[in-house]
Amino acid sequence: MRQLLISLFCMLAMSVSAQSVTKTSHKKAVKTDVVTTGTLTIRKPDYICISTDGDKDQLIMDGTQFTMTMGGRKHVTDSKKNPQFANFHAVLKAVINQQPIPQGEDMTFENKGNLTTVTIVPKEQKKRQLFSSFLLTVDNKTKAIRTLRMNGRGEDYTEYTFK
Repeated sequence: MRQLLISLFCMLAMSVSAQSVTKTSHKKAVKTDVVTTGTLTIRKPDYICISTDGDKDQLIMDGTQFTMTMGGRKHVTDSKKNPQFANFHAVLKAVINQQPIPQGEDMTFENKGNLTTVTIVPKEQKKRQLFSSFLLTVDNKTKAIRTLRMNGRGEDYTEYTFK
């Protein structure tokens, strides 16, 4: 029984990883970017939690559901209902599980050295969308996420850099 519990704990520990993250929020109207730090927690098969600013701001992907808390405002969507997040979910899930990144008509790929940048731009741009595009940079050797940039309206963006 003891060996079973130890092996179960080891499997759980291997399937959960955490690393530090730096979040940069850029607003065109504000001269200085807001930079905060936090953690990235990944649990297989498809759970990601990016928490910054003392857990005040969070971006959580739990299965197909995305919950984003920024500036005290909470936004919830589901990639099954929101096509903007469907490709984003597929790419994140593939990276978490170290599988090939799926191709999609809304996606472009750029390889530079050891990094692949996936750009996801939904064909249908709606006025009420939080983001106009997503850029995800993945290290090809380690299959780790290096950056995630979510472009907002105009020149506003939020970028996460993972260490």
